[in-house]
Amino acid sequence: MSARHGGMLSMVGTPIGNLEDASPRVLSTLRQADLLLCEDTRVTSKLLARFDVRVSLMRCDQNVIAARVDGVLERVEAGERVAFVSDAGMPGVSDPGQQLVDAALERGLPVEVIPGPSAVTCALVASGLPMDHFFFEGFLPRKAGARARRLGELARVPGALVVYESPHRVVATLASVAEVLPARRVALVRELTKVHEEVVRGLAPELARRLAEGSEVRGECVIVIEGPVAGEAAAIGLVPTARTLEEAIAEGIGAGESKSRLAKRLAKEFSLSRSDVYARVLELG
Repeated sequence: MSARHGGMLSMVGTPIGNLEDASPRVLSTLRQADLLLCEDTRVTSKLLARFDVRVSLMRCDQNVIAARVDGVLERVEAGERVAFVSDAGMPGVSDPGQQLVDAALERGLPVEVIPGPSAVTCALVASGLPMDHFFFEGFLPRKAGARARRLGELARVPGALVVYESPHRVVATLASVAEVLPARRVALVRELTKVHEEVVRGLAPELARRLAEGSEVRGECVIVIEGPVAGEAAAIGLVPTARTLEEAIAEGIGAGESKSRLAKRLAKEFSLSRSDVYARVLELG
């Protein structure tokens, strides 16, 4: 390893489909890394081979990251450059990388972000729906009842909703959207940046019906749901409710939400700094 003044944890955004979207800075960071953490070595190896990047790989997915954190950060403290990539897109967004960032910051270690493609922003633009404000939900609950309840909670968000979904569950998820938010327009964005990229748009019930009656959906999916529409609140029985930060934290902890994700979500909801909310979460946790 070449001598360096200090270590660095680099969170590196990688292509979400088309490998040509890898930026020169992304490739330079990967080449300079002493260690590259990834979710799936087979997936990341394809990117490295395409650009002839040679670096030591270590699997660091959600099943093993907790056991890897201390060892990885010891290497950063020793002066090594450690990079982290997800299978696709920006690490830390709906993937285990956030645990590593939180732990590094708690130790006072430097963390840098190397920008790359994001399925969230690409899908928003492709959807053609108003996006002055939006909320990224990630994956909705798998069970129909819990999914419907969560959509009912999200109905109050004053902006578009962005949801990730697997091709195996997308039809069921769209059916739930049609049931809870029937007046809203929805866009299903599939296979972003790939050869068979597709955007299907329509009112929620119409889109759900088309997908249910069509052929099997393939490829990773992003669902973009229009923000609240006129007259909707009365139609679906939404009654605005006020709650304190402490009550919201208690709800999140009771639901088993991770502290880092809870702090991030509530910081946005209450317009507070994430560090302040995270400190309060730790106090009440």
